[in-house]
Amino acid sequence: MLNKFRLVAFATLALSITFTACKKSDDTSSKGGLTDAQVQVHNDDQNRVGNSENALADDANVALSENASFGGRLDGSSNLQTLICGATTALDTTSNPRKITITYNGLNCAGTETRTGTVVISMAQGMRWKDSGAVATIQVTNLRITRLSDNKSITINGTHTLTNVTGGSLIDLAQRGRPIVHTITSNNMTITFDDNTQRSWSVARKRTFSYNNGIVLSIIGTYSDNTTNGICEWGTTRFGTAFVTAITQPLVFRQDCNGRLVSGQIEHTRLSATATATFGLDASGNPVSCPNGAYYMKIVITRTGQQPVTVLLPY
Repeated sequence: MLNKFRLVAFATLALSITFTACKKSDDTSSKGGLTDAQVQVHNDDQNRVGNSENALADDANVALSENASFGGRLDGSSNLQTLICGATTALDTTSNPRKITITYNGLNCAGTETRTGTVVISMAQGMRWKDSGAVATIQVTNLRITRLSDNKSITINGTHTLTNVTGGSLIDLAQRGRPIVHTITSNNMTITFDDNTQRSWSVARKRTFSYNNGIVLSIIGTYSDNTTNGICEWGTTRFGTAFVTAITQPLVFRQDCNGRLVSGQIEHTRLSATATATFGLDASGNPVSCPNGAYYMKIVITRTGQQPVTVLLPY
């Protein structure tokens, strides 16, 4: 049981990617746009925020599924204190909506980040998380996430809506025989970066869970602005410029590959440059199934009138 849910939590770590290896010069820029170094900072910002969104959805799914009052299970409730790392939980099953409060004050499950802050998950009385169309609201208050490798942090505030589109529980995915689809949306997420800049971002992701020798998670973006499809995040960078990030090929994580990101592609635009990252490659840049060592990603930064910058990096 625990391993099924933990798949998603550690799989998201594969997106913690920086683009500093693509750096050409701090003063290389397009007129009115971002320097190459600023593009790389934004790429890292977006990956960190994306990881946090997925981790919040993972914890919410665990909390909703493992409690009988919310999930509709008949065999009682598991101990959420052991399933959600570095956090304590409190249940209110009598109010309407019912609430699960998660208070973070410790390490994530992988031991790579510390989290402090509060998340309140709300769901209406009479609704069960395993029902088709079930909706949960995730209110995030001062959730500060600090990456231990460099002590950099982001602080998140705002509301996410998590929807179980198809219905069903991941607990029963292997026996279910068909995928489970969840969506994550937010239009009021505020990110405070470690340089104290504060920006508003929006989110639109679809997460499809299937079973093939273990859980397979596929993530796409669902927003379109009539110019770009497959957008998963959009808003303003810490430098004050607009951006959109699209998933141009689904991001696929497999439990039978230790929950690793095995394929997919993302693209950052509106930054005076386009940065594209392709995942699931070998050291020569060819697709590979599940290597014993590192996967590689190919990163391409393109500017109008300039030669693209391409690099292969392990992850």
